[in-house]
Amino acid sequence: MNVIAVLPARMGATRFPGKPLAKLHGMPMIGHCYLRTRMAPGLTATYVATCDEVIADYVKSIGGAVVMTADTHNRATDRTAEALEKIEAETGETIDVVIMIQGDEPLIQPHDVEAMIRHFDDPKVEIVNIMAHIRDDETFRDVNNVKVAVDRNMDALYMSREAIPSAWKGGAGAPRYMQIGAIAFRRDVLLKFNATPESPLEQAESVDMNRVLEAGGSIRMVPTDAIMLGVDTEGELHTAEDLLAKDPLLASYLQ
Repeated sequence: MNVIAVLPARMGATRFPGKPLAKLHGMPMIGHCYLRTRMAPGLTATYVATCDEVIADYVKSIGGAVVMTADTHNRATDRTAEALEKIEAETGETIDVVIMIQGDEPLIQPHDVEAMIRHFDDPKVEIVNIMAHIRDDETFRDVNNVKVAVDRNMDALYMSREAIPSAWKGGAGAPRYMQIGAIAFRRDVLLKFNATPESPLEQAESVDMNRVLEAGGSIRMVPTDAIMLGVDTEGELHTAEDLLAKDPLLASYLQ
């Protein structure tokens, strides 16, 4: 199975402009994302997809592979799909699965990426997404975090920025999960997703995976025990730096 990872990144993020090059322990955040993702067993190759030369130059300086994409993309999936098609054209090979790792996930764990790949041994699985356990009420209520409810097979039922499952009856014992910006697609599924118009629930929640669920598709959710943090603010950057300091993986790639 030909599996690649693509990390979409751009300097013009609305909430935190320039964040791919914001430094954690002296290394730009996109460097952490790239080097940690590249360690995952089962990957054929890892690329950063960007429209910004400054990001491309940095990734090349650490020996990374870059795909230059248009500066008109508003969604990471659009940039990832363009990169996928360019990689296929350049290599002459068809990709089976593309794993999209957001460029603001500096705590991504290689073993979680490997776990995503294994789920594609099941031919019925088309999309795989990592989710993390929510450990405190503040994270649960924060609308910047996408929450997900799952069925007994660990397939997503619904995703929301609201606190789900509802705690209006106490919620004791109900699992609470947060979507992580690591989503894997079979090749044709990603291209079909990008060719499909946005859905009402996707727009209402500002959660693009609801487009899949609203159309009756399925998303296999893979829980991780790791503490994960998508960096959207400078405050979260400082939190991520503290968490990385306790991560034994850091020393294996930070020079």
